[in-house]
Amino acid sequence: MSRLLSEVGGEVLSSFSPVGDDFLSVLDVLEELWGQEKNPMVSAFDDPLDGLMLTILSQNTNDNNRDRAFEKLKALYPLWEDVAAVSPDELADAIRVAGIANVKAARMLDILEIIHGELGEYGLTGLKDWDSNDVRAFLEGLPGVGPKTAACVLVFDMDIPAFPVDTHVARFCRRMEWVTRSATPVKIQEHMEKIVPDERKKGAHLNIISHGKSICKARKPVCQRCSLAGLCPSSETK
Repeated sequence: MSRLLSEVGGEVLSSFSPVGDDFLSVLDVLEELWGQEKNPMVSAFDDPLDGLMLTILSQNTNDNNRDRAFEKLKALYPLWEDVAAVSPDELADAIRVAGIANVKAARMLDILEIIHGELGEYGLTGLKDWDSNDVRAFLEGLPGVGPKTAACVLVFDMDIPAFPVDTHVARFCRRMEWVTRSATPVKIQEHMEKIVPDERKKGAHLNIISHGKSICKARKPVCQRCSLAGLCPSSETK
């Protein structure tokens, strides 16, 4: 496989050419396996603020606990102005199952205060008229919102191309040698946002997560069942 070397933030990353057949072939195989470019298994919220808060709840926990916390929160406080009116302790109690509840509650209340002050409402629908770079900058300026969280809101709730990198995506990219083994998730995200075509970002991200959970596992990757074995430099079948 031919590769390029590129500098990203001072860190050398190994990558396929953005238009290379090998790189696109991997995305094609993943799409054949998981099909989430055509049929993504994630739906957008009407208000991106819901997506932002859901993503904050997802930090340092699993999807089940995240969803349970979000469902309880919305049952107790259907509107975000309701959430903004409660105390940090009350909010922490509502989202306790998601873990580090006191930290997340404080962040959520701070975010609501900032959004209301900046946008005049408890919602993010107004951002849909902004330039995409300005939207990203605004989101990343909020407490507890890093590049991955912002990217999730962009790509899932605002239909703005972005490529979030979680633990599954980072592991897969390192094993494929699209990045160095020491590349951080932030650097991987910067890199993938450059080389993955915009129209494929959402589905490719979801496909990699599905593959990471089912096949390309952290401790015991199931390489003998992997359709990418012939394209993966880290495959244990070689």
